[in-house]
Amino acid sequence: MPREPFVAESPESVGIDSAKLEDVFQRAEKEVREGTLPSAQIAIAREGKIAGMRTFGRVTHDGRDAEATNETLYCVFSSTKAITSAAAWMLIEDGSLDTSARVAELIPEFGTNGKEEVLVEQLFTHTAGFPMAPFPPAEFQNRARRLEIFARWRLNWEPGSRFVYHPSSSMYVIAELIERISGVPYGAFVRERIAKPLGLDEMWVGLPREMHGRLADIQHVGEALTPEDFEAAGMPVPPITEVTEDALLGFNDPAVREAGIPGGGGTMTAAELALFYQALLADERGDGPGLWKAETIRDARRIRSGDLRDPVFGKPANRGLGLMISGDETRNYRGFGHTNSPEAYGHGGAGGQIAWADPATGISIGYCTNGHDRNPIRQARRGVGISSRAAICALT
Repeated sequence: MPREPFVAESPESVGIDSAKLEDVFQRAEKEVREGTLPSAQIAIAREGKIAGMRTFGRVTHDGRDAEATNETLYCVFSSTKAITSAAAWMLIEDGSLDTSARVAELIPEFGTNGKEEVLVEQLFTHTAGFPMAPFPPAEFQNRARRLEIFARWRLNWEPGSRFVYHPSSSMYVIAELIERISGVPYGAFVRERIAKPLGLDEMWVGLPREMHGRLADIQHVGEALTPEDFEAAGMPVPPITEVTEDALLGFNDPAVREAGIPGGGGTMTAAELALFYQALLADERGDGPGLWKAETIRDARRIRSGDLRDPVFGKPANRGLGLMISGDETRNYRGFGHTNSPEAYGHGGAGGQIAWADPATGISIGYCTNGHDRNPIRQARRGVGISSRAAICALT
C-alpha cells in the first residue's frame, strides 16, 4: 500500500465518485469471486493520489498459500514497457539519445544480419522487424552474453515495413541503450531516476531476493479455447508467439525475477502503476515532480506507427514511444475502455494487467493479477469492462 501522503482522504477529495469507484471494484472482483482468478489488485488515482485500492483473493508465495493484500507484489509483465520507455525518454530529452539514429551506430554489436538499418524509434513502435528474436531471460544481467545474442539475431522482415508486437526483444535493446549512454545498469537507472524520486518504493525492475516472499506466484487458469471456439465468437485464432505458458511460469524462477526483464519483468503493486501514470499526467500539465518536460511526454504519446495495423484484427496500431494510444472507436482492441478518451495512453501486460492514464479526466489505473487465463476472449472482456468503468469515475 502506498505511503499516507499518496492516499486521498476520500475519493471525492480528488474528484472521484465513490459509487462509480465501487462499481469498478465490483467488476475487478468478479472473476475472483466466481473462482476464475486466484487474486486481483486494483488502484484508481487522480490528482496525484490513490482514490481507492482493493485486493481480492489468495496467492502463493514460493508455493506458500497466503491472503492477497494491498502489500502483495505482482509481476506486471508488459506494463513494464512503459516504464522502460519512460527511462529512455530522459535520455531523449537531454539529447543523448536520438530516435532517428540507427541502433548499430550506438550498439555496434547489434549491427549484423541485416539489422544495420534498424532505427531507435522502431524499437519503441514494434516495427523493428525482429519480434521473435530469442533471449534467455535469466541471462539479461550477463552483458557480454547479451551482446553475443544481439549479434546472432536476424530480421524477420524489413524494419519499418510492418507492425508486429515484439514481446521482449526490442526492449532488451532499449535497456542496453540506457546502460551504454548513462553508464548505469538498467534496473538501477529505473530505481534511482524514476521509482525513488516519485516515492514509489515498491516499484522494481529486478526484484531483490529478500522480497520474493511478497510476490504472487504466476498461475494459469481456465481452459484453452479451440479454433472452433474462436470461430463461434467471431474472433481470429491468435498467432503462435514466444509468450507461452512455460515462458510466463518462468517468472516464478528467482533468477528471472532478479534479472529485471525490460520488456516484462517489472514487479510492484497496482498503486505504483497508477501513481507512475499520475506523474506523467502531472508533468505534462506542468504541475508535476519534474522528471520529464511537458513536451517530452507529448512527443512520447504522439502516434508514430502511421497507417500500420495490427496483424490479428487489422486495427490501427497507434503506437507512440513505448505506449499504446487509445485513439478511435476501436480503442478496446488496444486494451482501453469504450469510455476512455482518444488521448488515453498506457500499456497492458500478459495475463490482463491494466495500466493507463487519461488526460481528459486525470484518471489513471493499475490492475494486476497473477492468474493467467487460458481464455483470451474472457480476459479481454474483463480488461475492457474494468477500464470502461474506471474511465468514467470522475465527478461530473
